[in-house]
Amino acid sequence: MSTVIETEEHNALRAAVAALGQRYGRDYLTRVAREGGHPDELWADAAKLGYLGVNLPEEYGGGGGGIAELSIVLEELGAAGSPLLMMVVSPAICGTVIARFGTDAQKQAWLPGLADGSRTMAFGITEPDAGSNSHRITTTARRDGDDWILTGRKVFISGVDIADATLIVGRTEDARTGSLKPCLFIVPRDAPGFTRSVIDMELAAAEKQFELTLDDVRLPSSALVGDEDAGLLQLFAGLNPERIMTAAFAIGMGRYALAKAVDYAKTRQVWKAPIGAHQAVAHPLAQAHIELELARLMMQKAARLYDAGDDMGAGEAANMAKYAAAEACVRAVDQAVHTLGGNGLTREYGLASLITASRVSRIAPVSREMILNFISHQTLGLPKSY
Repeated sequence: MSTVIETEEHNALRAAVAALGQRYGRDYLTRVAREGGHPDELWADAAKLGYLGVNLPEEYGGGGGGIAELSIVLEELGAAGSPLLMMVVSPAICGTVIARFGTDAQKQAWLPGLADGSRTMAFGITEPDAGSNSHRITTTARRDGDDWILTGRKVFISGVDIADATLIVGRTEDARTGSLKPCLFIVPRDAPGFTRSVIDMELAAAEKQFELTLDDVRLPSSALVGDEDAGLLQLFAGLNPERIMTAAFAIGMGRYALAKAVDYAKTRQVWKAPIGAHQAVAHPLAQAHIELELARLMMQKAARLYDAGDDMGAGEAANMAKYAAAEACVRAVDQAVHTLGGNGLTREYGLASLITASRVSRIAPVSREMILNFISHQTLGLPKSY
């Protein structure tokens, strides 16, 4: 890839992470998920090499890079068949929010651990009745002396069982206007009144999904991240990296599936030539490759804008990147499975489980329809439909 788009350092990072990913691969992740475990060995190795905290400030043990570097790490691990979903949440969302808006004490307490992988943080925004409508979030925080008391429910929250804390999006009453405004709170895993139940997913993943209940969870004033009045800004500062990292996750998965299909098409022979010699097989694979490359370009643009501090520009590009990557991923996986025929549905070849996994990138963390709403309203200036 041209150094105009990625630097030599970026190319070197890609190669190094790819080598790590190939040491583990899809078989490792599949086994861990089947046994009900977590990819602790891969997480620890990625942390030791400095990959998990590559976007966090150097003064707290991070790499001093940005989302551009972190997205490369996740994409290359994914392309090797062993993506780490918690990278989207812990260093990208929570690490970014704390690095940008946290108090000195919060930065000292969390960033070194998030950077070296010894601590993880989950992120709780989605609610059973709110879906994509963050204005309908009903988790509320009220003051009680110097403390905060949180009450509410969250759903589809990844990795809460292994996270030391969850960054919860709640709403507080604005003393001046009486309206509710979003605020972010660090809720320790063992906080009294903070309970979780696992959601039974069809998805074969090591990271479990949870429904959370906050029943009068009492937190000290130090649990509030940053300034009470900057909640919305902080929230979007975390959501742009989330979309960029979801794009990286999807592109990596699409690349993995495509590589498997290409290998198969080169060697599988039914008539005189390998099936990859037939345009009906070759062209859809070429198309999938083009779409993945285009999605990656938009992801790189989004990461560059975000790292340069252009939150507005990054918002548009991050949404576009996530949309393009999800579409490219779903199509690449579908075409890969189809290329292998019956073998594409066997456990041995390991592509069938990606059919479910690839759909996640179309649905989470925001549906493609909500992205189209965003682009039609914000970018094109069309009337808002909701």
